[in-house]
Amino acid sequence: MIVVNLPVADLETSRAFYTGLGFRINEAFSDETTASVVLSGTIVAMLMTRERFAGFVTGEVADAHRVTQVLHALSADSREEVDTFVARALAHGGHEYRDTQEGDGMYGRAVADPDGHVWEVVHMAEPEGGWGP
Repeated sequence: MIVVNLPVADLETSRAFYTGLGFRINEAFSDETTASVVLSGTIVAMLMTRERFAGFVTGEVADAHRVTQVLHALSADSREEVDTFVARALAHGGHEYRDTQEGDGMYGRAVADPDGHVWEVVHMAEPEGGWGP
């Protein structure tokens, strides 16, 4: 399982953004300072107020509007799924991070959430012979 911890300025705004994308909140692991966003059966984004997040790190909490520390990438089953994800993100307070990337069987777009955290969504055509060895 992968858990991505993200500092957020306004927890309610972030909850609305991620539920607007179609993800659910696991209330059992959420409180007034944290929201557990279920991205898949094996991936969770823990949204934490900046103050709560600061309690887990040494040093300064980065401002994702000013610096990019990581690019989170999710796979999509089709180009349409990529475009739908981006449309939902834009409708719920996100913004396009960069131009569409396309070529060599790949189609991808990237958006930033209201706190500047970047999410890439990529559809890759299955290569001849499949994904396995």
